[in-house]
Amino acid sequence: MLVWKHENASKDYIEFFSMKIAILSQNSSLYSTKRLKEAGEKRGHDMKVVDHLRCYMNITSHRPSIMYQGKPLENFEAVIPRIGASHTFYGTAVVRQFEMMGVFTANESQAISRSRDKLRCLQILAREGIGLPVTGFIHSTQDIEGAIGIVGGAPLVIKLLEGTQGIGVVLAETHQAAKSVIEAFRGLDANILVQEFIKEAKGADLRCFVVNDKVIASMKRQGAPGEFRSNIHRGGKAEKIKLTPEERSTAVRAAKSMGLKIAGVDLLRANHGPVVMEVNSSPGLEGIEAATGVDVAGKIIEFLEKKAGSSAPRDRIPY
Repeated sequence: MLVWKHENASKDYIEFFSMKIAILSQNSSLYSTKRLKEAGEKRGHDMKVVDHLRCYMNITSHRPSIMYQGKPLENFEAVIPRIGASHTFYGTAVVRQFEMMGVFTANESQAISRSRDKLRCLQILAREGIGLPVTGFIHSTQDIEGAIGIVGGAPLVIKLLEGTQGIGVVLAETHQAAKSVIEAFRGLDANILVQEFIKEAKGADLRCFVVNDKVIASMKRQGAPGEFRSNIHRGGKAEKIKLTPEERSTAVRAAKSMGLKIAGVDLLRANHGPVVMEVNSSPGLEGIEAATGVDVAGKIIEFLEKKAGSSAPRDRIPY
């Protein structure tokens, strides 16, 4: 075991032993990757950054293995996946191989895949009764009018299913603009979502950072003047914020519905309560740590110390 619980005459105490932890990341100089490595080393762990796209796998029944730079990746107690959206398929295959080898993964491969599929994610959230913007999904351009009607008409938001960091998200302020954008996207055979525009959010959203079924940090992101998207990458500003009990509960339920133990849940404050915009399986640490002062990287390492080596059940969430 990696963590031992000892008993003496007066109290229990926990002693942590050094672990070998892999961070799956394409770039060791990224803020989140560096912070996780620093936090783990500070607590005495052997941290190794592994470019998952350079891993190759031996898929066999008795001794599954992963090779990296010509050598086997062995004796790891835990893995922290930092999988980019454009490489989800191969990245989750590497995570799955670690799972086959009996290594604890901070987020399991199936949970990552589930959250990355925006349509699937929204359908699961809806099944769990979690608040969402009214959303339409169509294939044929002959059904554009119906989709616009579902979300209450313009203004409305059109999103590419494969978009990240606000890329591929368009606010259509008029009915004709919405029709034109949807026709253009479908003309390129791009899959899109059509969503109601939450005007009362005023270009702001809430990022809730969830670790092990608990919100450990939260911030409000405000879009730049004239920009309805609040992403920091697009000039948005962030500040620490106190969540309501309903917002906190919604964030935790959203992460659990995906099967994610580490997640960034993005909420909007709608008139009828918090609605979930996205559940991110590899949330960035820079903005949330700067805005809140919380050692998020350290909290993630603490979670691994408690869970690695345990006999926790595997992901059993339906589809």
